Amino acid sequence: MTDPTTTHRPFPADFLWGGATAANQIEGAHDVGGKGVSIQDVLPRGLAGPRTQHPTPDNLKLEAVDFYHRYAEDIALFAEMGFSVFRFSIAWSRIFPHGDDELPSEEGLAFYDRVLDELDKHGIEPLVTISHYETPLALAEKYNGWVSRELIGFYERYVRVLFDRYGHRVKYWLTFNEINSVLHAPFMSGGIATPKEELPRRDLFQAVHHELVASALATKIAHETVPGIQVGCMVIAMPLYPLTPDPADALAVMHADHANLMFGDVHVRGAYPGYALRHLRENGIELDITDEDRELLTHTVDFVSFSYYMSLCETADPERRKAGEGNIMGGVPNPTLQASEWGWQIDPTGLRIVLNQFWDRWQKPLFIVENGLGAKDELVVVDGRPTVRDDYRVAYLNDHLVQVGEAIADGVHVLGYTTWGCIDLVSASTAQLSKRYGFIYVDRDDDGEGTLARYRKQSFHWYTDVIRSQGATLERGDGSS
Repeated sequence: MTDPTTTHRPFPADFLWGGATAANQIEGAHDVGGKGVSIQDVLPRGLAGPRTQHPTPDNLKLEAVDFYHRYAEDIALFAEMGFSVFRFSIAWSRIFPHGDDELPSEEGLAFYDRVLDELDKHGIEPLVTISHYETPLALAEKYNGWVSRELIGFYERYVRVLFDRYGHRVKYWLTFNEINSVLHAPFMSGGIATPKEELPRRDLFQAVHHELVASALATKIAHETVPGIQVGCMVIAMPLYPLTPDPADALAVMHADHANLMFGDVHVRGAYPGYALRHLRENGIELDITDEDRELLTHTVDFVSFSYYMSLCETADPERRKAGEGNIMGGVPNPTLQASEWGWQIDPTGLRIVLNQFWDRWQKPLFIVENGLGAKDELVVVDGRPTVRDDYRVAYLNDHLVQVGEAIADGVHVLGYTTWGCIDLVSASTAQLSKRYGFIYVDRDDDGEGTLARYRKQSFHWYTDVIRSQGATLERGDGSS
């Protein structure tokens, strides 16, 4: 009898295949076209080092991989692979340089018109992130970011401009990138200027609330502006396993899960879940929540999107927890899994688990908008052409896509899959270019040296075949396709 958990099913005909990027990691041109300074411009070492007062020359993101001037060339390469969707973000400070400006920058808006024109030329569906870790720096310095309720109004002005300008051209929108990361990276995710170690929990959760209200308001505005538009939330997905069979460890998993799932619960269900209210109550956190806020939260998303890179374990044992080397989202490494060069645990099965968890919990279409392997690639010459033999990336993506297929067979509604960093870009966490994710190699190093020339990697041709075959060329664990 065939094992129903390992039966191969084809991806649906309307499945969206593509790649994902962020403006601050690919565009460059940080002072071109009237663009203002964003929080990313003062993070020359990403999360790996302290922020500076002003943009510094050694910040790779100031030039990044120059998508601003090379977007046509890059989109043509995406089309060559067969992309049906391309996820990119709009730089808020390219539209409103200080965030609180009265009028938008026409030069900034015109740039994204050109990007959309190029995508339309190649028949690629745009998937646009409204705010992707690039809050205008002035909003952080003047208002302390999302701690201030005033940011809801500035964000509303911003999204109204975007929907009026691009709503008829863009069907899929994401309100905030990895919104649950604000709990762990308040400056990068929430534009909160107060140092993390000095930030009162009440201010942090008030910022969370303001972002959730703003997200719901954007959803309301979108639905009122353009019929058929689809708005999704975007969260970090990270399945958690008990480190041991001890029920205390299972309870630790539940509590850690709640901290992440709360964001999706509010976006999908339109109100704070009981466990979140209990956490606030028992920690003496009283938030400013108005009746208007509660009404706005009822405007729920059309789909749930997420990034998936790894899973973690949780334990109630403080000594074991202390001994583990977690990451930005906490947790303890799983002793049964291997890790990437940057210590991120590789767990393809976890993607199937989280897809089922989210579908069972929310019954909303799901979109995998980030998944990929950061690695140190080596450019070599094969048959007279520069390329990268990145079979390790092929193996990683293959195994994860196999599990996406299994989740679809489980009955999960998956809209599409966009690999993270489809072209090499600057890492958000480390501000390195040597941490490469792309199918396309960009000739630039961590010192900013290089021609910025683009080269197709081995994975470029592999992904082309996967897309053309609707996943039929994926290699399963038993050696079959």
